[in-house]
Amino acid sequence: MERILVLEDDWSVYTELCRLLRANGYEPVSEPPCDLALLDINLSGESGFEVCRRLREGTDVPVIFLTARESNEDELLGFALGADDYIRKPYHSSVLLARIQRLLKRKGSPVLSAEGLSLKLSGLTVEYGEAAAELTKNEAHILACLMQKELCTREELITHLWTNSLYVDENTLYVNINRLREKLKNIGAAGYIHTVRGVGYRLKGEARA
Repeated sequence: MERILVLEDDWSVYTELCRLLRANGYEPVSEPPCDLALLDINLSGESGFEVCRRLREGTDVPVIFLTARESNEDELLGFALGADDYIRKPYHSSVLLARIQRLLKRKGSPVLSAEGLSLKLSGLTVEYGEAAAELTKNEAHILACLMQKELCTREELITHLWTNSLYVDENTLYVNINRLREKLKNIGAAGYIHTVRGVGYRLKGEARA
């Protein structure tokens, strides 16, 4: 049974979340280790942002912020700290469960899929329809990060590559992003890597543009 960390300051919301998770085969827990974390931002003691920061120091478990805070700055900060998703309250139970299932499936899958792309990390190849392209390790790790998160900051991508023993600075990241864009264009996925000015990058297929 997959363990889901639930940190929620509102007791009624907390009990509702735990009931929902148990009814769908998950085990809600109040502390790590866990397979996924659901975090409110406004917590007694340290904030959800700090919890996310601590989790990211030693684990790659998916993190979802579930909060009533609506500012774009909070959302961007959450993604910058390593969150995988950001859901505003009031949430729809079926949508939350779908997001949880998607992230848990990606975490355990050797093949990543998003926006019609399939990335095989073991073979360093990306496929789109019937076309495929070979990637370098840098390009594959950048694409993997973009496929698993709604938004990746430049700093996060650099840190991600560094922890995978692939030296990269901001200029190297820029070069690799451009090469990756060109390879995606060659297999029919042009324009899939979007620049978020002053922040980083996100993956977004033409169908959702």
